[in-house]
Parts: sequence; C-alpha cells; structure tokens
Amino acid sequence: MKSLAELQAIRDRVKNNVVVRENNEIDYRVVVGMATCGIAAGARPVLNACSEEVAKRNLHNVMVTQTGCIGICKFEPVVEVFEADGTKTTYVKMTAEKIVRVINDHIVNGNVVTEYTIGANA
Repeated sequence: MKSLAELQAIRDRVKNNVVVRENNEIDYRVVVGMATCGIAAGARPVLNACSEEVAKRNLHNVMVTQTGCIGICKFEPVVEVFEADGTKTTYVKMTAEKIVRVINDHIVNGNVVTEYTIGANA
C-alpha cells in the first residue's frame, strides 16, 4: 500500500500534466509510440523519462502524449516531435537517456538531434 506522501506526489505529478494539457500555448507535442511492439522495445521507460524531464524543467509549452502503432516497428521505440508550425521530427531507436538529450537540444534549444532521426538510421 502506498503512503499518503506517495499518493500526494502522484496526484501533484498528474495535476501538472493536466495543467500542461489545458495550456493553449503548446509549442511542442511529443508523441511516443506505445503499441505492443513499442512497449516490447522499451517505449515505457522512454515515455516516463520524457514526462519526468518535461515536468522537471517546468516546460509548460510541451505536451507529452502516447499513441498506438506508428508503423515503423523495426525502428521502435519511436518518438515524434510536432512543432507549432506543423514541422514533424521522427526520432527512432530511442532510450530514456536519448529522450533527455532530445528535450534539452531540440525542445529547449531548438536544435534537432539528427543522429537520432529516422533519416540517419534508415
């Protein structure tokens, strides 16, 4: 059974995610492929690390979501970053460590991490 402090921490973390979703000024939408193949390849730790990094940095202009099959199973785990202008960048073979770099370089500093993109791994 979880302690009251653990439950409050979970509530606060979820509440922060809801606030981010309600924000109309979303500059980035980070989508993690969470179909069976993605989960088997390690997408759950990627999603968790992404959510934690966004929350840790208080990035209220970033929405982290999950989706089903993206359709490129051999490149799982797959993360797509959509910018407000409609630009999409597809990151492949992601890990928890790689997503932290993507958040730092791409989302915070505006520099696509090209060695993690599908073009560099095709």
